[in-house]
Amino acid sequence: MAWSKLKLDEVSVRRTKLLELRRKGVRYDDERVEALGYSSPDAARKDLSRALEAHRQAEAAEVATYRQMENERLDDELLRLEALEEAAHGVLRNRHIMVNNGRVILHPDTNEPMEDDAPVLQAIDRLVKIEEARRRNGERRAKLNGLEMPVKTEVTGADGGPLAVSTADPDKLAAIISATSRLDSTAPANSATSTPDEDDEDDEG
Repeated sequence: MAWSKLKLDEVSVRRTKLLELRRKGVRYDDERVEALGYSSPDAARKDLSRALEAHRQAEAAEVATYRQMENERLDDELLRLEALEEAAHGVLRNRHIMVNNGRVILHPDTNEPMEDDAPVLQAIDRLVKIEEARRRNGERRAKLNGLEMPVKTEVTGADGGPLAVSTADPDKLAAIISATSRLDSTAPANSATSTPDEDDEDDEG
């Protein structure tokens, strides 16, 4: 059966107080946690886990809504750019005659109407700007939808196993350094490091 609004508010307040205590480093078996109404430290731990998961789900829903709205806005922008592009091509297809004070300007040698290049050049400039706007649109869409996420590389040992790490004899290490220092300084060097993830999860009970 669905909880009442009053019950949901009580749970929200209790979880907020529990989170504040945990941020201060208070253990789950502390009497201040028990005073919130939890039957056991394990019950408090599970309740906080549920609260964090609910928060992550709500946050993910908000992000998804924002992403959808932004994608729709970018789609609308592409439609506007398409209309501008068609208008610019229409200018290029038409013939433009130079006119001064309502009179057509004739070429002095051929006595033919002189063509005006200004509208054509403006249309070409507009097409260049439209393509630039499309490029920026694509870049924003890629970032918005996570298409440009950084690639993570994991360095492992043989057959995907852990890297073998051992201590070196000081004399041997000095000999290696001395030998490598004589190598051609222009020779390419390649090094790889691997930093293990640290588990910061609080497992206090």
